[in-house]
Amino acid sequence: MADLEERGGPPLGAVMPEGTRFIGPVGLAANWRPGDAPSDDDLATCVACGLCLPHCPTYRLTGEESASPRGRITAMRAVAEGRATVDATFARFMDLCLECRACEDVCPSHVPFGRMMERARVQIEPLRSRRARFIRWLGLSVALRRRWMLSLATRLTPLARPFLRKRMRTLVPRGSPGPRVPKAVEPEGSAKGTVAILTGCVQDQWYRSANRATVRVLVRNGWRVIAPRRQVCCGALQAHNGRLKTARKLARRNLAAFREADWVVVAAAGCGAHLKDYGDLLGGEEAAAFSAGVRDLMEFLAEQGIESPAHGPDGKGPVRVAYHDPCHALRAQRIKEQPRAVLRTIPGVEIVDIRDGDRCCGAAGLYNVLEPEMSDRLMEQKAASIAATDATIVASANPGCTMQIAAGLRNAGRRLEVLHPVELLDRAYAAEKSDIESIPR
Repeated sequence: MADLEERGGPPLGAVMPEGTRFIGPVGLAANWRPGDAPSDDDLATCVACGLCLPHCPTYRLTGEESASPRGRITAMRAVAEGRATVDATFARFMDLCLECRACEDVCPSHVPFGRMMERARVQIEPLRSRRARFIRWLGLSVALRRRWMLSLATRLTPLARPFLRKRMRTLVPRGSPGPRVPKAVEPEGSAKGTVAILTGCVQDQWYRSANRATVRVLVRNGWRVIAPRRQVCCGALQAHNGRLKTARKLARRNLAAFREADWVVVAAAGCGAHLKDYGDLLGGEEAAAFSAGVRDLMEFLAEQGIESPAHGPDGKGPVRVAYHDPCHALRAQRIKEQPRAVLRTIPGVEIVDIRDGDRCCGAAGLYNVLEPEMSDRLMEQKAASIAATDATIVASANPGCTMQIAAGLRNAGRRLEVLHPVELLDRAYAAEKSDIESIPR
């Protein structure tokens, strides 16, 4: 294993030293199907140039080739070519990845690393202990597919909080989520079209204020908004954690649920990126057409245009806002300027960029739970960078990032408000009377 752990690492396709193998049986996970392994075509796109290394969070922190995209691809290639088998060491290489896709952003060969990681994690799923597989099945394949179970868990959280580990008590938001968004809301006058919103799972349970703000802002700008009750979890967490079969089932259910809309608008960056990948996940024209109609909320507002607010978000004067770029907005969807452009329409808002703001905060879906040590290091770096901006508000368009950043700031003793950017726009509209005031805040 020395060659993979050495900082320089072997070139892709290099013959590994005699006797070097990932020892262990290759099993088939319950979610496996033919093709659920990194494809030869995908593996061949990497030329081992190493341009990705300085952009990879885990490589920057460890300096180890095995913790870099190039090292991980080398391991995947060794397994694909039969020079190695899947074992605990291979699993560790894959598990330590954040899937932030920073490597994809700088790769001249356009290596689809995110897709390769999802399929590599299907390969390692059988190696997990029975207890680990049961917990993942319960959470990813049972609870997240059933909204009532998530709601029950949210209501029980205050009772369970004293018994949670310290980091979980820090991460899990406090307070009631408030009412869900209505099934349908009509704008004043004629509608520009119908927009369906993905309410999400984490977002719907702990950040409903962002969903309600989303509806109010869309209606304020002339859109009919529906929130189909048949929709389910987008499947991103399942896909990122080796359960592609479950992810595909959820994707098919969402295709059916969102058929009545002109657009599907998503206020959570990770969910939006995954919905845009349904065409790749499922294949076929219907899934590809669906993905083509998905838009990130701030992307949609920038594309379609908004009415500029007449007031600032608090009515008291200038507000300094530190904007956090979620990885799956910046990297997977190439969204950067759109949310900033929308926020600059608000009087008195000053947008400040965060030092090394393109680096992952360490949330990464379930990563902050499964890899707490690495996650905490990234969280501390992000919190320090935000604190250095002297902002009073942090804008974050992904619930996992919001949870992680809020926890990091609390740990650092900084009491900044962390909001979805649409909530700032909603606050700026709040002074203006409209029928959308009937949607609870």
